[in-house]
Amino acid sequence: MPRPKQTILVLLVIGLAIVASPLPSQDAEQSEREAMYYRYLEFASYVKGGSIEPHWMADGSSFWYAEGAPANTVIYKVDPRANTKIPLFDTPRLRKTLTPLLGHEPPYQGLPFEEFSFLDQTEKAVKFTVENKEFILQLDTYTITRAPVISEEEKSRLVPQIVPHPFINMREEASPDRRWFAGVKDYNLYLRSTYDGRSVQLTTDGIQGYAWGHDIWNRWTKWSPDSFRLAVTKVDLREYPKIPILHYLGLREELEWAHDYNPLAGERIPQTELFIIDVLSRHAVRVNTGEEPHYFLYISPGWRPDGRELLFQKGSLDWKKLELMAADPETGTTRVVLTETQKTFIIGVERPHVYERLFIWLPDGNKFIWISERDGWRHLYLYSIDGNLIRQLTEGAFPVVEVVTVDGKNGWVYFTAHGDPQRPYDTHLYRVNMEGKGFARLTEATGQHAIQFAPSKDFFLDAHSSVVRPPAVELRKADGTLLRTLSRADIDSLIKELRWNPPEEFVVKAADGETDLHGMLYKPHDFDPDRKYPVIEVIYGGPHNAIVSRSFIRIRTVIDPRALAQLGFVTFQMDARGTPRRGKEFQDVAYGNIGRYEIPDHVAALRQLAETRPYMDLSRVGVTGISFGGYMTIRALLLAPDVYHVGVASAPPAGIEQWGFYMGSPVDNKEGYEYASNLGFASNLKGKLLLIHGTNDEIAPFSNTMKVVDALIRAGKRFDLLILPEQPHRLFEGTMAGYWRESIRRYLQEHLKP
Repeated sequence: MPRPKQTILVLLVIGLAIVASPLPSQDAEQSEREAMYYRYLEFASYVKGGSIEPHWMADGSSFWYAEGAPANTVIYKVDPRANTKIPLFDTPRLRKTLTPLLGHEPPYQGLPFEEFSFLDQTEKAVKFTVENKEFILQLDTYTITRAPVISEEEKSRLVPQIVPHPFINMREEASPDRRWFAGVKDYNLYLRSTYDGRSVQLTTDGIQGYAWGHDIWNRWTKWSPDSFRLAVTKVDLREYPKIPILHYLGLREELEWAHDYNPLAGERIPQTELFIIDVLSRHAVRVNTGEEPHYFLYISPGWRPDGRELLFQKGSLDWKKLELMAADPETGTTRVVLTETQKTFIIGVERPHVYERLFIWLPDGNKFIWISERDGWRHLYLYSIDGNLIRQLTEGAFPVVEVVTVDGKNGWVYFTAHGDPQRPYDTHLYRVNMEGKGFARLTEATGQHAIQFAPSKDFFLDAHSSVVRPPAVELRKADGTLLRTLSRADIDSLIKELRWNPPEEFVVKAADGETDLHGMLYKPHDFDPDRKYPVIEVIYGGPHNAIVSRSFIRIRTVIDPRALAQLGFVTFQMDARGTPRRGKEFQDVAYGNIGRYEIPDHVAALRQLAETRPYMDLSRVGVTGISFGGYMTIRALLLAPDVYHVGVASAPPAGIEQWGFYMGSPVDNKEGYEYASNLGFASNLKGKLLLIHGTNDEIAPFSNTMKVVDALIRAGKRFDLLILPEQPHRLFEGTMAGYWRESIRRYLQEHLKP
C-alpha cells in the first residue's frame, strides 16, 4: 500500500495526464473536421449538372448532348433556330428492340449508351456500343443490327501512337486526308499508313541526341493542307546540359541522364532547325531561320490555307523580340511578316501555348489577327499577309484573353477578355467587327464564361459560374440574346452534406499602398466569428501564372485551400503584383526583380485582412505551395519570419536561374539574381519548415532542395525533410500523391493547432 505522499504524487500525475489528454468533444470535433476535409477534396462530385458536352450536327447549328447518365440517360437534340430541345431517341422503343440482340434487357432505365456517331451526313443512322458490342440503328424504322466487327489491328491503325520525346511524350500527327500518321522511330521520321499499317521511312540520318521530330517547346510537326508536305523540327541536344536522375530502389543505384527542361539564365540553348519534307520524293528542304546564333522557334501558326507558305515564329533568347516569318516550301527562303518587340518580355512566358494563340487566320487566308501587348494591354490587330497593319481592332485598359472564333461572312471577331474594371479577373465574351467598331460585351453574369460557338457562327453555348454561383449552361444567339438555359447545377447535397460556406472575395492594397490586389478567403464549414482561427496561405506567386480560382469548381486542384479550411483554418489565396492577366505594367513589376516585391505584397494583404477580421489569428500563420509556390513558401518564412510561422514547400527551386526571360542577363543583373536566391537568407529562418521533393524531378531538380538543405545546415537552422523516391515534379500526379497531401495536412495541423 503506497504511503500518502506517493498517493498524492500518483494522483497528481494522473491528473496532469487527464488535463493533457484531448477531451472526447475535441476528438469528435477533430474527426468531423478531417472527414469534411476529405469530402471537400471531392468537392466537384457533390455538384450535379451545370455542364454539357455538345456534339454539333450537320446543319452547323443543332447539337446533341447526354444527360442523366448512367441510371437514366437521355440524349437530347437542341435546334437553336427553332429553340427546341427534344429527346433524340425513343428510349422505350430502342430498349425493346435491343433486348433480343443482347439476350437480356439493357441495364438501368434510360439509354444504355452516352456516346454514338452518325454513319454519314444524312444523320439517318447511328452507331453505338453496348457491352463492348457495336450496333447500327436506323432512325426511321428503329431496326438494329450488329455492326461489322473491326479487329484490334484495324482499330490501332486509326489511332495515333505515342512518339517518344526527350522532354514530353507526343502523339503521331495525322495528315489532313487521314491517310498517314507522321511519327518518329529510331531517331528518324516515318509515315504509318492508316489503310494497311505499313511504314514508310522519310529520313535516315537521325541519331541519338540529334533526332528528327524533336523540339523543346512546341508541336514538333505540321502537315500541309494537301497532305503532301511535312514541316518538321530537328534539335541538336548532344551538347545540351543534362540532369542526373539517381534511382535508389534497386539492388544497386542506377544513374539516368535526363535532358534539362529549362535552360538556365546565361546558358546556350540547343538550336532548333526547321525542315520541310516532300513526302513523295522524301526530299528535305532546310528553312532559312536567319543569322542569329540562338533563338526559340515555334511551328505556329503553320501553313497558309492554300499551302503556299509555312508561317512560324522565332523568339530571341531574351524573349524581347518575336518575329513572325513565312517560308517558301520549295526553296526554304524566308521573309519576315512582322516583328514584335518589348523592353521586357513578349506576352509573359506562358510558353509555348500562348504563342500559338497569338495568330488567328481570317477565312480568306490573306489576312490575320495578331495579339499584342504593344500598348500595355493584350489587344487585337488586323494585318494583311504581307505584314502591313490594317488597323487595331480593340483598345482600352483591359486585356484580351483569346479569340474564340471569327465569323468571316458577317465580319465579326468573337473573343474573351477581362473587360470589367471592377472585377478584373472575370472573363466575358465580346465581339468587334473588322472595322474595329461595334465593340460589345455579350455575356452578363459575373464570374467566368467558357464559350463554344456553333460551326455556323450563329449561336454559342455559354458555360459560366462564379465562386458563389453554381455552374449553368445557356444557349444564346451570336449577338448574346438568351434563348434558353440548358443545364443548371444542383448543389443541394453540397449544402446538406458539406455545409458549404461560400468563399469571400476580397480586395486589398499592395505594399505600395496604391495597387489593388484581388484574392479569395475560405472559412471552415463550422465557422464561428467569435473564435480564433490559424491562417494558411496557399501561395504560388510566379510571374507566369495567376492561381486564384474564380469558378465554382476549381479547374485543377493541387493544394486545395477550400479543403484545408475545413480542418479549422482560415485559408486564402491572392495574385500579387508581377502576375499575369492584369496588363503589362502590373506584370512587369517582376521583371528583373523576382522575389523582391511578392512577399511584401502578401504580408500587406494578410495584415489588412486581419484588421477587419478578428477571427484571423496572426500568431499562427502558415504557408504552403508547390514548384514556384514552394520557392515562395521558403521565401515567405525567410523574408517575413515574424509573420509566417509554419511552411510546407514542395518541389521548390532554390533560386530563379531558370527564369532568365523575366530577369534579364545574370551579368547585367547580378544583384537581382543574388537577391532572388533563397540560399542567402537561410539564417533568417525562425519557424517550422518542411521541405518535400521527389528524386525524379526534371523541372526543379532534386539538387535544388539539397542546396536549401545545405544552406540551412550551415546557418544552424532546424527543419524537416521528406524525400519521395522516384517521384516527378508534379507530386500531385505521382504514385505517392496521397502520401504527399497527407504530409502537408499533418504538418500544418501539428504546428498550427487549429
